[in-house]
Amino acid sequence: MKIVHLVPGTGSFFCGSCLRDHALARQMRRLGHEVLLAPLYLPLVLERDLDEPAPPIFFGGINVYLQQKFGWFQSTPRWLDRWLDAPGMLRLLGRRAASTRAADLGRLTISMLRGEEGAQRKELNRLVTWLAANDKPDVVCLSNGLLAGLARRIKQRIGVPVICTLHGEDAFLDNLAPPYCDEAWELLTDRAADVDRFVAVSHYYGRSMQQRLHLDPARLRIVHNGIELDDLEPASSAPAQPILGYLARMCADKGLKTLADAFILLRQRARVGPVRLHVAGAMTGADRPFLQELRKSLRNAGLLDAVSFEPNCDRSRKVAFLRQLSVFSVPATYGEAFGLYVLEALACGVPVVQPRHAAFPEILALTGGGTLCAPDDTMALAVAIEAVLLDQPRARQQALAARAKVLELFSAARMAHQIAGIYRDATAATRSDDRTATTPRWQAAPV
Repeated sequence: MKIVHLVPGTGSFFCGSCLRDHALARQMRRLGHEVLLAPLYLPLVLERDLDEPAPPIFFGGINVYLQQKFGWFQSTPRWLDRWLDAPGMLRLLGRRAASTRAADLGRLTISMLRGEEGAQRKELNRLVTWLAANDKPDVVCLSNGLLAGLARRIKQRIGVPVICTLHGEDAFLDNLAPPYCDEAWELLTDRAADVDRFVAVSHYYGRSMQQRLHLDPARLRIVHNGIELDDLEPASSAPAQPILGYLARMCADKGLKTLADAFILLRQRARVGPVRLHVAGAMTGADRPFLQELRKSLRNAGLLDAVSFEPNCDRSRKVAFLRQLSVFSVPATYGEAFGLYVLEALACGVPVVQPRHAAFPEILALTGGGTLCAPDDTMALAVAIEAVLLDQPRARQQALAARAKVLELFSAARMAHQIAGIYRDATAATRSDDRTATTPRWQAAPV
């Protein structure tokens, strides 16, 4: 099959969704499929080489924003669009993304969900023209539900099934300022009808989005995320000094403040020795004020010197970071759809402690590893981490057993095999519909 994945880029930091989509594409190619990752908004930032010539960036972030703010940018000449879509310009935008006002973000989200009726229709027409002219694909995959506004025009012009991954849309939409939140959910529910199959990354998130979007269960599939495992290995022994680790975006929603407060409690209780806190992961300009306050809190507790921060580390450094840990936790405060970081820690044989909500109970039940505690409860988190540190031999043995389950159930190869089957079913259903329709599928599509 020829497959095009439309993937929003970040321009300046690693994103779990991009890494998941890239791992999927690499494994799909190993299965014999032709897969192209087409970046949207900003350049992709990946841990491994792209393994293919980079396609043009569609819906360049500068053009998208200007088309939303000023109507005359919706008909600018292509030479100007190309200049604004230059990767260097877009990377600069990625570093300054925090300057976007909440109201502008809400309006832009609404416009993108409107698709061919939105302010970015010129960008959508450019995308479908490129898809039609460059060896028409068999399947187009949208990286997340916020791109559902693209599906209708793609199906009209290209006549191929559109598959959409579901992960993390609810947290984004629920945080839009009123009245954009409610309108965006209504639009996404409406535009979901244009998508042939949805693939949720966990049963927890599939159930949630099925209810919120009123999805027909026949169009929803569950495929757990997978990771590339070739370089994820446990350390030969536990560290001499206990180290508590965090690897995710350095922001409040991922629970970093909760973890820092639990770390302070651990040091005050003094039952596990001079434990250190090591923090790594994506950091954007928007995260700096939060981190300044976090450092201030740690300084006031006299513990800032016991904490290290390593923003935006590459893959080799990430693996080394994980292998040095005694215990791992990302106590996300919202309904995390999955959490690749849990798999990565377990694959390195590191015990994990996670809140008992969202997708975490599902992942830990399948791996048989890790400890669950009450969500958003600093003391409960501190006590659970303390218990792991007080019995490291047992905790590491449990983590190593969980690693075997990660290798069995959560590889990128397994994920690719399952998703390839969904693509085949969708293309077969489309061909069947085309044979029985009285008019071609693209003519019958809603406008």
